[in-house]
Amino acid sequence: MSMTSTNDDVVALAQRLLACPSVTPATGAVFAELEAMLAPLGFTVDRFIVGEAPDGPVENLLAWRTTGAGPHFAFAGHLDVVPPGAGWSSDPFAPDIRGDLLYGRGAVDMKGAIAAFVAALAVLPDDLPGTISLIITGDEEGPAIFGTLALMERMATRGLRPDLCLVGEPTSSQRLGDVMKIGRRGSVNMWISVAGSQGHVAYPHLADNPIPRLVRILTAVEAEILDEGTDWFQPSNIEITDIEVGNAAHNVIPGKATARISIRFNDQHSGASLIDRITRLAAQEGGTVDARISGESFLTAPGVLSDIVGAAIRDVTGVDAELSTTGGTSDARFLSRLCPVVEFGLNNATMHKLDEAVALQDLRDLQSIYAHIVERALRLS
Repeated sequence: MSMTSTNDDVVALAQRLLACPSVTPATGAVFAELEAMLAPLGFTVDRFIVGEAPDGPVENLLAWRTTGAGPHFAFAGHLDVVPPGAGWSSDPFAPDIRGDLLYGRGAVDMKGAIAAFVAALAVLPDDLPGTISLIITGDEEGPAIFGTLALMERMATRGLRPDLCLVGEPTSSQRLGDVMKIGRRGSVNMWISVAGSQGHVAYPHLADNPIPRLVRILTAVEAEILDEGTDWFQPSNIEITDIEVGNAAHNVIPGKATARISIRFNDQHSGASLIDRITRLAAQEGGTVDARISGESFLTAPGVLSDIVGAAIRDVTGVDAELSTTGGTSDARFLSRLCPVVEFGLNNATMHKLDEAVALQDLRDLQSIYAHIVERALRLS
């Protein structure tokens, strides 16, 4: 199907973005396409590259437009995608319309939503006061080290701080509009190590086997009940995700044993408090802990922003959106430090899958929903 360049044609805009390969970390052509879409709409566009291998370089795009005194509404998202993998029915980076669906890597997560937002901007009333910004990274599907955090630093240097923010992640479950995210659980990974003394299995008194001590630590970890959940969050959970000894010999007592655990936690905890908790538990058996916090939990309590998003969804689709905090992490965990944040976007059924696809009507409806949201947000007194 031939592609057009009309800025209010959401399908054409999505095709243009999908045609640019942008496996994480993303740079280059896909950002040039987005800049070309925004410039005619009066946006100032700031593109910059940060970071080095292996987690970079990463390109980011910050765009803004001010049309008088008023609120600042931000849209955030990412142009990087996960690797497509083998077995697609068509080229994952050659957007293909078959029937009522548009196929391509990123159609759902989340180039389709970015296209819908740009298309929404093109049909907004001319008299809307205030500032609209786009916070777009090429580093969300990867380590997220050089992406949204770098964008937030860039915003600070330019004096840009939104009052409300919408992240266009694919939150819908069964049909467009049935779920919006008002929060996310935090995530922390920990590596538990127990040192022993290597030796021959026939002479255990001359060695120190670390495995029994690691097993006791993991038994205690497995017995931990962190909480029972809250009004908005499911219970926090600890999962043992790896055990490694690296012992290739059957007659050798190993000198070290390690395990990895992953904790998804609600707002009753912090990453630091959980690291301290597991560290104290591991120390009882001589274990040590290294940890990496991927993100803290956050909650945007139901209020102005969720009401605006919910009303827009209802006006276009007739659906009453469920307010949810389920799922993995997103860059909203960073943006929540700036202002209230809600996530809302396309149906997530095919994200990260072979033959990722979005319904054409969902793209058009999402354009309308986003236009309603921005207009309501900028008309707040």
